[in-house]
Amino acid sequence: MASDGAFRALVDGRVQGVGFRYSARREALRLDLRGWVRNLPDGSVELWVEGERGALADYRAWLDEGPPGAWIREVRAEPREPTGSYPTFSIEF
Repeated sequence: MASDGAFRALVDGRVQGVGFRYSARREALRLDLRGWVRNLPDGSVELWVEGERGALADYRAWLDEGPPGAWIREVRAEPREPTGSYPTFSIEF
């Protein structure tokens, strides 16, 4: 499936140690999105997400809430050109 769009996002708040990456992966797979999520040393989480525009919008809205136990202070998302190089959505370490 070709990607219609992509975005890179940085999520700040209580997003490490609360299952954020695993929930983000589960939600991305549910929406048939591709890309990755990883923790950053400063306590934030970074994501690269590609897929159909409607699914991207739904996922972006999900990021504002996050999983139970997370507290989202800010989501900074920047539109990007999709690369088409991700076969699935993975957790990077």
